Amino acid sequence: EYGKQWYQRRVRGIIFVSNVHIEATEADIFDKFSEYGDIKNLHANLDRRTGYLKGYVCIEYEQHSEARAAVEQANEEDFLGQKLQVNWAFVRPGKKDPSGKMKERRPRRGRSPSPETSN
Repeated sequence: EYGKQWYQRRVRGIIFVSNVHIEATEADIFDKFSEYGDIKNLHANLDRRTGYLKGYVCIEYEQHSEARAAVEQANEEDFLGQKLQVNWAFVRPGKKDPSGKMKERRPRRGRSPSPETSN
């Protein structure tokens, strides 16, 4: 029980930002998203071959309210000529995200029929 509570507190301030321009630097992203609060951690994956950003980053804020402000205000905002997509990280489909809105859930696919066996 204690571990679950710790985990829920730990991940609730983490956001996922996609459609980030590949030539953006960590400093550019840090400057942009520090407008919404104190950034605890910023993880940006770089392409090994080119050295450019892969187009997405994960950002962890100190406070949940700061992360919520980033999700609400930075989503669809122009950044280096591209519209950012900002969402909560670690939210299961069909569950409420930390802002209280229901997320869409994809319908489950049925199992395919078993192949006929001949004796």
